[in-house]
Amino acid sequence: MFSWLKKISSKENKSPKNPEDAYLVTITDEYVKVEHPRRATESICWEEINEIWLINTDDGPLLPDVFLALVGEKGGCLIPQGAKGFDEVYDIVSKYNGFNFENVIKSMACADNQRFILWGRNI
Repeated sequence: MFSWLKKISSKENKSPKNPEDAYLVTITDEYVKVEHPRRATESICWEEINEIWLINTDDGPLLPDVFLALVGEKGGCLIPQGAKGFDEVYDIVSKYNGFNFENVIKSMACADNQRFILWGRNI
C-alpha cells in the first residue's frame, strides 16, 4: 500500500554527493593544481603565491560556498572547503609566517559574500 513511500525513503537515505567532490586537487612539492569538469584547470607554484584568502559566498549548500584562494601575479587557484586536498593545502599554508588565524575564525562565522586575507608576501 505504501510502496511509494519506501522508494522515497530509500532515496533520501542515500548520502547526497557533495558539490566539492567534483574537484580534483593535486599537490606536489612544486605546485597545487585544481581540476573541475565545468571549469578550466587552475594551478600555482608554491613559490609564486603572493596572497592567500578565504572567500565566502552565499551559494551553499548546493554549490561550494567557502574557497581557499592561492593568488599569484600570473594566476592562482581556488580550492573549495570540503574538497579532498583542501585540508592538506591548508595545513601547509597555515604554517607560513604571519598567517592570520583570526581571519580564519571570522570566515568560519560568516555566511555572507566576503573575503578574508590570511597571508600576504608583502603584508
